[in-house]
Amino acid sequence: MNKVLIIDDDEELCDLVSEYLTVEGFETTAVHDGEAGLERALSGEFDLAILDVMLPKINGFDVLKNLREKSGLPVLMLTARGDDMERIVGLEIGADDYLPKPFNPRELVARLRAVLRRASSESSEHLPAEKISVDDLELSASSRSVKRDGEELPVTSVEFDLLSALLREAGHVVKKEDLSENVLERRLSPYDRSLDMHISNLRKKLGPRTDGSERIKTVRSVGYIYTVL
Repeated sequence: MNKVLIIDDDEELCDLVSEYLTVEGFETTAVHDGEAGLERALSGEFDLAILDVMLPKINGFDVLKNLREKSGLPVLMLTARGDDMERIVGLEIGADDYLPKPFNPRELVARLRAVLRRASSESSEHLPAEKISVDDLELSASSRSVKRDGEELPVTSVEFDLLSALLREAGHVVKKEDLSENVLERRLSPYDRSLDMHISNLRKKLGPRTDGSERIKTVRSVGYIYTVL
């Protein structure tokens, strides 16, 4: 049974979400301010956190920022509907996914399960236990780690899977639709910018090559390509 931490100051919403998730086989704990949420998230007892942006004491962005300094706990952020900035900032800081309020409980469960599948160590058992090397990058499927010139880079589970998909097709365009369905586990939506933000985060973490060239290029209206020298 996966343990989910709900960090939201709306106690009624927490009760409703907890009730629904319990029926779906999750074990839930709810806290109602950012300070307590960060402390519980760092305890190591949870498999995933649902994190609201607007929180007393410490807001959700600061909770996530502090959490990412010490933990890779998967986080699904709850954002205001129509507020693109909240989604962009959350993904830039390191959220694994987001869901705008109000939301359909069934979609919440589907998103949680997709995030957990990506983060689960069991998922790596279905990947070939080999290393992929492209130029100065080395990706290990078995340990789910990425190294640049021998130095390990801190990537999220979503970023790892996206990079894996791109490196396996290095030199070839990978369609956005395929990345969305195979990595995010949902069909690509015209207004969903989470894929673009995860790619943007990857570019920042990987940095340019020594010659200044871009590693991941956007092929407009089609997808992305990891370029090779």
